[in-house]
Amino acid sequence: MQEGGAAVIVALENGDLATAPVSPSERTLLEFVELLTKHAYRATDADTDRLRAAGWTDPQIAEAVYITALFAFFNRVADAFGLEDPGYRELTAAGKTEGLPRRDMEPTSHQPVGAEEDRRS
Repeated sequence: MQEGGAAVIVALENGDLATAPVSPSERTLLEFVELLTKHAYRATDADTDRLRAAGWTDPQIAEAVYITALFAFFNRVADAFGLEDPGYRELTAAGKTEGLPRRDMEPTSHQPVGAEEDRRS
């Protein structure tokens, strides 16, 4: 998803996964994340089997589940306390990044196995 950059972000922000410029394996993962977000109780073994068939490993699938769950948790806490969006995206777009999390601290790759060489070796 890192290659699509802004076009991916815009499509996903608009809820338009169908036209987001992502690879088939990434689309499979995002469809699973959408399922977890909207209807977690409907997730089945067949859904995780579909991810494995797309090349995702069990640790990568688990990470996607954990991240999805954390975002749901954070959103519910923010909603419960009436917290407002701090506007990090707007600050970054305006070049005001002092004090914001550093982008070089983010993971470099979340590709399914075989999509590219593992950079951690």
